[in-house]
Amino acid sequence: MSGEVELSLVLPVYNEVESLPVLWRELAEVLPGLAGPAEVIFVDDGSTDGSDDVLRRLAKDDQRIRVIRFAENVGLSAAFYAGLQAARGRIIATMDSDLQNDPRDLGMLMSHLGEADAVVGWRQIRRDSWLKRISSRIANGIRKTITGDAVQDSACSLRVMRRECVAAVPPYMGMHRFMPTLLGSLGSASCRSVSATVRAVRPLKFGVADRRVLGLRRSARRPLDDGEAAPAQIVERIDPSGKDVH
Repeated sequence: MSGEVELSLVLPVYNEVESLPVLWRELAEVLPGLAGPAEVIFVDDGSTDGSDDVLRRLAKDDQRIRVIRFAENVGLSAAFYAGLQAARGRIIATMDSDLQNDPRDLGMLMSHLGEADAVVGWRQIRRDSWLKRISSRIANGIRKTITGDAVQDSACSLRVMRRECVAAVPPYMGMHRFMPTLLGSLGSASCRSVSATVRAVRPLKFGVADRRVLGLRRSARRPLDDGEAAPAQIVERIDPSGKDVH
């Protein structure tokens, strides 16, 4: 792909060999109606199930796809950060690659960029377990009490933002759960919470404790702008032509 990019979509990947072909078919249907020239950046967070092979095949067949591959599993924060740093679009979107987010909701979120610099989804329709739903409500309540922001669902990965917002996202371990808060605290963006429908075609990979406790502990312990680094060793980059760049 050459020339200016209007939309960059960043998707972390961890052992999604079954989901990736389905996800790409859905994205390929949606992308033409979202913006002008688009790129899709898959960040393989150390997958061990063959997801990297699927991504190579997809990138070979479609020049909109770029791939970043980590040497080992580091986590969502590092994957999102690497993708955001690589993004070239005027508008940048993020979402999960496990079919928990519906690509059709991207257009709805983008329609609100005239009102805010960043828009985050609000998972009002959820198919999670009762424990997951309750823990999410508690976590969001504690986060809003600590930070003072009004975003309803800070941890939702379905987001869109203007490129200028990326500079406000530090390499903070756990930052993917608090991205709207980070944007607001650094004065770079006004975040608006908007409804986005969530599909759940299979169980989430991470339990309640894995996804919530660490981030909440750090939020209470220190300011969000004094976080820990989210390091990752990149062992492979695949450019839009499908060529491997090590």
